[in-house]
Amino acid sequence: MKTNLRSFLLVVTIGIAGLCSQFAVASSLDSLKSFLSDVKTGKAHFKQLVLDKKMTTVQESSGTMLFSRPGKFRWTYEKPYEQLIVGDGVKLWMYDVDLKQVTVKQMGRAIGSSPAALLAGNNEIEQHFELKDLGRRGTLDWLEATPKDKESSFESVRMGFSAKGLDVMELRDHFSQTTIIRFSDIERNPKFSPDTFKFTPPNGADVISD
Repeated sequence: MKTNLRSFLLVVTIGIAGLCSQFAVASSLDSLKSFLSDVKTGKAHFKQLVLDKKMTTVQESSGTMLFSRPGKFRWTYEKPYEQLIVGDGVKLWMYDVDLKQVTVKQMGRAIGSSPAALLAGNNEIEQHFELKDLGRRGTLDWLEATPKDKESSFESVRMGFSAKGLDVMELRDHFSQTTIIRFSDIERNPKFSPDTFKFTPPNGADVISD
């Protein structure tokens, strides 16, 4: 099962909070806000699981993600299928290598009040999300973000922080699916070339736009 656009928009940006390392001296809510203020670019590896309502794994994937705030990101799914998703600040590009198919959407229309807005938008995240510090559970401290837009495609996002930063994210949608993302090899504020967040459809690829 390949990653579709809806599931990508559920996971693309919340994971950037994992580059926040101030948690040891702040609450999970303060850590997220500090990250949005201090971290402008980031890079990490990720592993992603999608679980059905019975908590059975229906999809596993892994790859790398890069971002440059505001509005630019590059997610590369390496396994089990090769896909590339690029946000250039204006458009959102999704390239399926096997199908040789490119889907392109306007960033604002595609992202809206999804978790992707936490990356693509400004620092005023509480305009679009209700944020709640859930306290400590087990070895992690948890933060929950709930969209204010009732038509959003997901119910909530939970982030579990350790002293090193964000360890795990749990995204729950209206279809009783849970997406779990774990991050590793995190880099804060790396430098990227100007072409990193640009995308040109390969020759011969079908391009589908809205």
